[in-house]
Amino acid sequence: MAEWDADLEHIIPSSVLPPLWAKLLVGFVSLVCFARSYDGDFVFDDSEAIVNNKDLRAETPLGDLWHHDFWGSRLSGNTSHKSYRPLTVLTFRMNYYLSGGFHPVSFHVVNILLHGGISILLVDVFSVLFGGLQYTSKGRRLNLAPRSSLLAALLFAVHPLHTECVAAVVGCADLLAALFFLLSFLGYCKALRETNKEGTHSTFWVLLSILLGAVAMLCKEQGITVLGLNAVFDILVIGKLNVLEMVRKVLHKDRSLENTGVLRSEGLLFRMSLLALGGSGVLYVRWKIMGTGPPSFTEVDNPASFASSMLVRAINYNYYYSLNAWLLLCPWWLCFDWSMGCIPLIKSVGDWRVIALAALWFCLIGLICQALCSEDSHKRRILTLGLGFLIIPFLPASNLFFRVGFVVAERVLYLPSAGYCMLLTFGFGVLSKHTKKKKLIAAFVLGILFINTLRCVIRSGQWRNEEQLFTSALSVCPLNAKVHYNVGKNLADKGNQTAAIRYYREAVRLNPKYVHAMNNLGNILKERNELQEAEELLSLAVQIQPDFAAAWMNLGIVQNSLKRFQAAEQSYRTAIKHRRKYPDCYYNLGRLYADLNRHVEALNAWRNATVLKPEHSLAWNNMVILLDNTGNLAEAEAVGREALELIPNDHSLMFSLANVLGKSQKYKESEALFLKAIKAHPNAASYHGNLAVLYHRWGHLDLAKKHYEISLRLDPVASGTKENYDLLRRKLEQMQKINV
Repeated sequence: MAEWDADLEHIIPSSVLPPLWAKLLVGFVSLVCFARSYDGDFVFDDSEAIVNNKDLRAETPLGDLWHHDFWGSRLSGNTSHKSYRPLTVLTFRMNYYLSGGFHPVSFHVVNILLHGGISILLVDVFSVLFGGLQYTSKGRRLNLAPRSSLLAALLFAVHPLHTECVAAVVGCADLLAALFFLLSFLGYCKALRETNKEGTHSTFWVLLSILLGAVAMLCKEQGITVLGLNAVFDILVIGKLNVLEMVRKVLHKDRSLENTGVLRSEGLLFRMSLLALGGSGVLYVRWKIMGTGPPSFTEVDNPASFASSMLVRAINYNYYYSLNAWLLLCPWWLCFDWSMGCIPLIKSVGDWRVIALAALWFCLIGLICQALCSEDSHKRRILTLGLGFLIIPFLPASNLFFRVGFVVAERVLYLPSAGYCMLLTFGFGVLSKHTKKKKLIAAFVLGILFINTLRCVIRSGQWRNEEQLFTSALSVCPLNAKVHYNVGKNLADKGNQTAAIRYYREAVRLNPKYVHAMNNLGNILKERNELQEAEELLSLAVQIQPDFAAAWMNLGIVQNSLKRFQAAEQSYRTAIKHRRKYPDCYYNLGRLYADLNRHVEALNAWRNATVLKPEHSLAWNNMVILLDNTGNLAEAEAVGREALELIPNDHSLMFSLANVLGKSQKYKESEALFLKAIKAHPNAASYHGNLAVLYHRWGHLDLAKKHYEISLRLDPVASGTKENYDLLRRKLEQMQKINV
């Protein structure tokens, strides 16, 4: 093994081989790759998992984290994706508390440091995978492959495929799972530490390894697969099982099979039993917590899994595997989302993309044959463990056991990429051994490290904000409706409605059942008063997805604008039926009732909105204005005071209550509220105009004149203010004549 590792001497100099220097180098390189993302925004899924996740807030009991999914929804709910990661959410909550709010810098720094720590930890993991477990007489583990472990860790640290996990805050789930995955593996190695008695082990460390595997699973589901890797490592490295030799003995009915060391080892059987029982127990508890029901996904999330033909499903699943392999091999075309038409289905074996499947299995079968048939025991072990590390953590995302909610996801390749880096390092060693152009191999390896580092820096920059992230995906997945939708949404949020409409239309063209794109496009058209098309789009959206509450509400708003009041009321009621706690819908329903002079029903609807959302300023404000207009000044005053207690800095509420108090001849209090509202919003012409009216009634005519003039300067065409100002001027002129 030492001779094989020495073949990498021309790539990895001896000066960086001491353990401390090697780990410092790996840590430094990993930080250089992703440091650019430290001051990025919350992007894409970060909004739902962090900013809008009530489980991060102090008012949410800690116990709720164990009953909610990753997005803050109840696991028992029909819409839950069953992603149970309470420990990841707990770290988000701690970060939120320690940083004093939603400051993305602290979240990004944690991710960057986690990736650095994992890369450093992999130096130890690779040293075991490449060199095996051997200890000095003092109990110190030997690193028999220092160059191989360092090169593999460097290749892992700079892999651009990791950008999503590091630069996206939600990638913390993958990073934490990987951290505890590696700790579990190293803990299992600790249990197998060689002692004077052959085959002995530490049951404590085996149990601790199982516990760390459970912790990894509570960070992200694929963490539990470490128990499978531990079992493979134990059987192949500690038990020294030769799979090919055992198969031959089985085929030839060789009686010596009974004497095989693996089968006779009571310690191995005991450890396998512990791993099996521990893994089964953890999965059973996880299944019970999840509600024993699988997550619900739609066809756009994973179209191949909805194909009626088993052959079509199998072909497409294998094509997805080949795409994952290609992303590991050539991580240049990266996209934040690979769903919604990004990868069209293969519907026949005549599709040229079937070549990718053949290439994948040709390579895999070749590696498996080498792993089984090689006469070199080191080569067999390295290839088998490399393939195990590549395949086992990927199994939960393979669609083999259950349907997953994505086509391709870069984040799920974070752990499997360690196996790929191990196989790649082994390949470089083989090339170095069988070629005389060692400098060329060294230049090639260094070139890969440099190019990948540069790609990581560039990709980290693209993840810093949503505009760059979404637009970068257009060239990679131009057929992905979700990419066009997100670009449009980002443009709409910035006020560029014309460009947003173009991208929303393209999203709907690419996916005619994309109800969210229809809803957002309908909203923009509604604001631009293109009501007919808006109604058509929103009607189609609710027809495709009858429980789409937001689309029902927006359809109601459009119908209200078209004076189709009965249809609007029905749409609002349908929205509330599908989303019982919907304050905005109650607010819009109240506006409808107010337009129809159904004042009691309007007040009730707005009251419902404020019960569901106490800070709903518009609902409070409309209640005060309606009560004021109908002459219920005392009730309007009470509602206004109640609202200001809940939202003390809302200038519109101050303004509305000030009007009520002025009519009730509570001039001093009204004046104070007007002045406070003007301080908060000094350029509101109506605020100055109504304060002038107050002074006019109060008899403070000079102050009234001053604020009338300010109001008219801000809004010269305000007819009511002009009339009042003219009345005041005439009155002042009459007073001046009388005085003369």
